[in-house]
Amino acid sequence: MRQPDNKLRLGMVGGGEGAFIGAVHRAAANLDGRIRLVCGNFSREPDNNQRTGASLGLTANRVYPDWPSMIRAEAALPESERMQALSIVTPNQLHVPITEAALDAGFHVFCEKPAGITLAEVTRLQRRLAASDRHYGLAHTYLGYPLVHQARHMVRNGKLGQIRKIYADYRQGWLAGGLEYSGNKQAGWRTDPSQAGASGCMADIGTHTFGLAEFVSGHKITRLCAELHSHIDGRQLDDDGSALFRTDGGASGVLTASQVCAGEENDLTLRIYGEHGGLEWHQMQPDTLVHRRANGDIHLLRAGTDREYLLPTTRHSLRLPAGHPEGYLEAMANLYRDFASAILDGTPCAIPGIDNGLRGMAFIDAMLRSGGHWTELEIPSTEPHTTGVKA
Repeated sequence: MRQPDNKLRLGMVGGGEGAFIGAVHRAAANLDGRIRLVCGNFSREPDNNQRTGASLGLTANRVYPDWPSMIRAEAALPESERMQALSIVTPNQLHVPITEAALDAGFHVFCEKPAGITLAEVTRLQRRLAASDRHYGLAHTYLGYPLVHQARHMVRNGKLGQIRKIYADYRQGWLAGGLEYSGNKQAGWRTDPSQAGASGCMADIGTHTFGLAEFVSGHKITRLCAELHSHIDGRQLDDDGSALFRTDGGASGVLTASQVCAGEENDLTLRIYGEHGGLEWHQMQPDTLVHRRANGDIHLLRAGTDREYLLPTTRHSLRLPAGHPEGYLEAMANLYRDFASAILDGTPCAIPGIDNGLRGMAFIDAMLRSGGHWTELEIPSTEPHTTGVKA
């Protein structure tokens, strides 16, 4: 039985002052009291790095100038003091190199998505993890929402019957202008091939859309016909794209992702239809799941620990009664909580992992290759490995 003070000691690379996602990861990791940040290399800028570490209450000797020295120094500390897991919240090109170094030093890894920048390097990482006893989690945050799990279980329990149609749509507007040319760091690296990889929008938010569609439907996308666009003069990577697709379960679908829909905020929407009805979920109203029945009845499922009609697994991921909205931070916190429990308690866990990362990279690869033609989603042959964190 675990002790009340049993906390996972976490290190972080990236997420310095001015970065968005690092602060989100830290808040989510801290929410349930199971994780303690003990060290970090938060920025390549020395002053930013030190300020960030000091603001988080870290001693100067646990704020490292770069990630290689951090991994080496932490590995040399006594087992009772060193970090146990590393959170990677850097631009994409560093995801695989840092993960591999952390695994070699014996650390578990929780990484931002996508898992890497090429299908080849993520395939190599998958093979390495298959031979490792380390845990690996991928920050597909939207798969941490309770009602997303409710939808998944309803589909698998036959509430919709045979799935026929899937619409997955993600609209943002923050890159509708040339924000990268104004010195914005977040826009800068996401539109730079040397840091983001060969895709911009599809790697950044298209992978979320793809992952959500497969997770809820239980189907695997096998073929797609896609077009990618860049709407800003001089922008080197896609900022918009769409695809028709087919699944291994016989469904057809449409996937769109765009970061140039001016005025949009963060509108990720999933609609799934089967022979007996459909489900609809909006990330910006995540505490409501719409269940449409074939006879015209519409049932709104609302989140809350006191909603008895929700599955026990759904209520397990909720912290508050109905009418107290839970959102993005809580969804990511669910991933971190399960990641920590798998390491500390040996609890079976299936948060998104390297298999999700590999499929996401295969999706990006197929989108880039398609050019308006039907293209197979090709998953390289790898050693057997279960999806998500190892139990």
